[in-house]
Amino acid sequence: MTDYAIVILGHMAQDVGRVRTAAALSESTGVPMPSVSKILKIMTHASLITAHRGAKGGYSLDRPAAAVSMTEIIQALEGPIALTACVDGAEDSCEVEHSCFMRGNWNRVNAAIHAALDAVTLADMMDPEEMFPDRSAAAREGAQPSLQNAFE
Repeated sequence: MTDYAIVILGHMAQDVGRVRTAAALSESTGVPMPSVSKILKIMTHASLITAHRGAKGGYSLDRPAAAVSMTEIIQALEGPIALTACVDGAEDSCEVEHSCFMRGNWNRVNAAIHAALDAVTLADMMDPEEMFPDRSAAAREGAQPSLQNAFE
């Protein structure tokens, strides 16, 4: 569902503020109507998009794609991002948490993942050349990017 949400938001971001119906979004993105409806409800509840009532109602994205982070989208659809049960904010608890020497140490890893996801915006997802300039340049030139370039 998160993949579909990114597709829907990416489509909406092409014309920020424009009100679209769920049916129009389903048709233009190819995402099945039941999934579109569910995603729009979730994203409205998370304040990622705005619902508009009435005869000309629908949904709008009211901020630029560069102002929407992957963290926001993922958390709206999947809930809090936590690798293990002992990470701050995790919904479940670990049975051995009280005696585990690793307790709390996963917070550092989780914080790094949050920082990485915060650094990627919807705009980045819409323009892979900006996100991965070395790969995009190599593709235009018909060359395969080296493994070294992929990690620079």
